[in-house]
Amino acid sequence: MTKQLWAPWRMDYIRNNTSAGCFMCEAFSRDEDRKNLIARRGETCAVILNRYPYTNGHLMVAPYRHLPDLESMSREERTEMLNLAAWCTSCLSRMMHPHGFNIGINLGEVAGAGLKDHVHLHVVPRWSGDTNFMPVFGETRVIPQALEEVWDQLREQPTD
Repeated sequence: MTKQLWAPWRMDYIRNNTSAGCFMCEAFSRDEDRKNLIARRGETCAVILNRYPYTNGHLMVAPYRHLPDLESMSREERTEMLNLAAWCTSCLSRMMHPHGFNIGINLGEVAGAGLKDHVHLHVVPRWSGDTNFMPVFGETRVIPQALEEVWDQLREQPTD
């Protein structure tokens, strides 16, 4: 028996994945933070929700400047990126009570970077027994919470 899991939100990704510009630069240049899923703005970097997350609460931290790697970043940008990652784990711990986190940077297409020219750090909450077996068995991800709901919760969190 063939089983189907409908994920109509993926079609938007498929259709819009050929953008010539950088979606982060575009989002950072606009004032519509909720629409662009920017949860927090710092001096040199911002936190943005991954529109196509691996799991619930998947955040990214990136500098405002369009830079390809860590070496191109200033000391201030690297420091703020890590400080914002700490803010992310603190907020997500309060909001979602994960059992752990995957935090990482994919540098270059061969390393898995979907956006290879704008360096960014992923913060991915994890739970014991979470749904991450789905990509292995069914090439499917299960995301149980709307991005806007996560954005609203993050905006209610203290800044420090």
